[in-house]
Amino acid sequence: MATALAKAADATTSVEYAARIEHVSKSFAGPAGQQLVLDDITLDVAPGEFVTLLGASGCGKSTLLNLVAGLDAPTAGNITTHGRPALMFQEHALFPWLTAGKNIELALRLRGVVKAERRGKTEELLELVRLKGAYGKRVHELSGGMRQRVAMARALAQDSQILLMDEPFAALDAITRDMLHDELTRIWSETGLSVLFVTHNVREAVRLAQRVILLSSRPGRIAREWTVDIAQPRRIEDAPVAELSIEITEQLRGEIRRHGQH
Repeated sequence: MATALAKAADATTSVEYAARIEHVSKSFAGPAGQQLVLDDITLDVAPGEFVTLLGASGCGKSTLLNLVAGLDAPTAGNITTHGRPALMFQEHALFPWLTAGKNIELALRLRGVVKAERRGKTEELLELVRLKGAYGKRVHELSGGMRQRVAMARALAQDSQILLMDEPFAALDAITRDMLHDELTRIWSETGLSVLFVTHNVREAVRLAQRVILLSSRPGRIAREWTVDIAQPRRIEDAPVAELSIEITEQLRGEIRRHGQH
């Protein structure tokens, strides 16, 4: 399918990185003064790379994603992205008074796409996420998985070269989540997008990513990273996925014990 998304694949050959995080720290004001949430994070996401951020609750994963998205500013350090990132949250955040198609068209309008082109581009995006024919459906008519597909299409409508995903499948049942893992892997492969994906699910991280980054807790630092040298498509129950997941889980448990979390 020839769309504007094809430009993302072409662009991967001409840029050094999709996102560059250099010595980033973030503090928030608390009852006891400034609380350091992230400490000296340095990380590059290469063009076309799929990276997952993994760690215990409260380690700063979502905070880091918000910083990359430009929703907040780091206390120290610098973040550079190639173009404006697209952000997808755990909740679909669709407007219930709009149809699936109109939710996507809104993102196209905000991007500056002229009205005459929006319907066609929206139909292309719905087909990409395998929701062909759903343009006129209201949000309440869609299942949880379908809503997340629309949210993904809306994020892709921003024509960004990096997609930021904050636990987008956490609220879904296991079968729906498994199916959306397949869809996300396919879309990532077809478009050449870079993906930075936050999760606390170790097997999800291993199934999806080319690289898994483990953050420590209080404050979040890069504790370790793994290159996932397992051919796609992967299944969450595949032996190599399970084996690496066990290794990463042990490291995660060690981080939790070290910081006294339960």
